[in-house]
Amino acid sequence: MSEVLVTAADKAAPIHAILEGELAHALDAAPPVARALATVGEFKAKAGQVLVVPDPDGAVERVLFGLGAPDALDPMALRALPAKLPGGDYRIVHAPAALPADVAALAFALGSYRFDRYKKKPAERPRLVVDPAVIDDAVHQAHACALARDMVNTPANDMGPLQIETIAREIAEQFKGRITVITGEGLLEANYPAVHAVGRAAVPERAPRMIEITWGQAKDPLIALVGKGVVFDTGGLDIKPSSGMRLMKKDMGGAAHVLALARMVMAAKLPVRLAVLVPVVENAIAGDAMRPGDVLASRKGLSIEVGNTDAEGRLILADALARAAELEPALTIDMATLTGAARAALGPQLPPFYTDDDALAAQVEAAAHAVSDPLWRMPLWKGYGDALDSDVADLKNDPDAWAQAGSVTAALFLQRFAPTGPWLHFDIMAWNPRGRPGWPAGAEVQGARALFRMLRDRYS
Repeated sequence: MSEVLVTAADKAAPIHAILEGELAHALDAAPPVARALATVGEFKAKAGQVLVVPDPDGAVERVLFGLGAPDALDPMALRALPAKLPGGDYRIVHAPAALPADVAALAFALGSYRFDRYKKKPAERPRLVVDPAVIDDAVHQAHACALARDMVNTPANDMGPLQIETIAREIAEQFKGRITVITGEGLLEANYPAVHAVGRAAVPERAPRMIEITWGQAKDPLIALVGKGVVFDTGGLDIKPSSGMRLMKKDMGGAAHVLALARMVMAAKLPVRLAVLVPVVENAIAGDAMRPGDVLASRKGLSIEVGNTDAEGRLILADALARAAELEPALTIDMATLTGAARAALGPQLPPFYTDDDALAAQVEAAAHAVSDPLWRMPLWKGYGDALDSDVADLKNDPDAWAQAGSVTAALFLQRFAPTGPWLHFDIMAWNPRGRPGWPAGAEVQGARALFRMLRDRYS
């Protein structure tokens, strides 16, 4: 992503980001053709409107970008702009004080993202010239988000367990972290039985693994980041229909998100320690796949009855959260593309999160609002807890149908394994099913920027 933010260019067309009340002044200062185009195109500086003004040679003379009403200004408004611009270099010469340069640069970079790995001739992207004083933070966050989106967008044949391990190793090496990876049968010896059970049916070169990155200084508080890494989910023997399987390349979205968040924290050198725990599996179908009715061991010592092999994400997270508990973190965050029920409740654009800590929830909500990264707190409703009771094991992975609230019961399942201290669970979609300017169809990063802001505010 760094190529869309630059600190110098031979020539850059000016961008005027204007509120509705500034339109008359902006047009008075523009050439006559701008006023004519604004009239013909009904440009009113409403949020997201763009007016590209050409010079006599047909090049871009200036760009007017509408921000709408002052009381409705979105910090991420400029995400919508790059998709509406021709290739070339641009510079923001006017923006309201409520849209500082670093925020505008990050929004522009996020909106410039395109997944073109498999395109023979990728389209030219517009570039934004920014002040060197603000580029580093914007580039670090944009890089991390682009990494997560690339990981989620990449099909499973090119984003398997080994590829996720390679990315994790590159992050650890770049920021001088330490990494351990336990693979295949070694998971049983290291006491990750649930991770092994879910991933054992995959072919040997796509064997399950447990990735652990540690970073930071011993004196700083420890933050555990746990991400679901199911590189493809067939549903196992409870096989998904083809419509349900089509997007299952994105079922490693939680792993991509926590790696991106860790990268942001490391790049910013926040005064924390990190333990990044990523169980990575393929939920495949083979003769040794786990079966409905099997009872699995877990790292915590709780037995789990497998009522549905398509509820596999919570099984691998159970072992990873139990590992996090052993480290006694000051805060634990897990992220997972866990349930369709979360989408039924809140849709694709508003991911739910869960915690019993009201003060922590308020910090997350404030951070989400500040950086325009929408989230919604959902209840850990204890009344549904006994829907997880099993007749033959300590608990089961598919709750009784009477409870209905699938995202809530999934969170309650994970809580049985999570550390006893502050804990946040995010049930994300990691996907835009509908494209719009700045948010193309495909992978989306949800909650990571809000969490980075929360961690920075909480521990800086």
